[in-house]
Amino acid sequence: MTDSLRGLRLVSVAGPRRASDEELADAEDVGARLADAGFAIVTGGLGGVMEAASRGAKSRRGITVGVLPGTDAGEANGWVDLALPTGLGELRNGLVARMGLALVAVGGGHGTLTEIGFALGDGRPVIGVGTWAVHGVTQAGSPRDAVEWVARLLLQ
Repeated sequence: MTDSLRGLRLVSVAGPRRASDEELADAEDVGARLADAGFAIVTGGLGGVMEAASRGAKSRRGITVGVLPGTDAGEANGWVDLALPTGLGELRNGLVARMGLALVAVGGGHGTLTEIGFALGDGRPVIGVGTWAVHGVTQAGSPRDAVEWVARLLLQ
């Protein structure tokens, strides 16, 4: 991990803790591709899509940040470099959504929907892979397409 978070280009990755095998594979691919493109990722720091995306990023030596709902940094999944315990419960979703320059939503539980809403409300681009069909969300056909969208939007 770097000595400083200054200068990192963070992209948020959101998705359900109870995810399907397809969602987990997509999230891991998204995390790896974001790291390959030079982005660090921020997630909710727990299991499911959050863990898969972090695992994917770490497989490519990327940097991962986990914004945790509780007060114990030890609750973070094993792929998180920087665990930020908030004690905010699900309210931490607003932090996850707003910390990234963009949000990639993989799958879709209700927590994911809140993160999409926070990101859109703050003017951040949201790219979806098999997620909620909400006005303002760009639906990508694959993790590769999602990361290509992110790179086009943020690396101009």
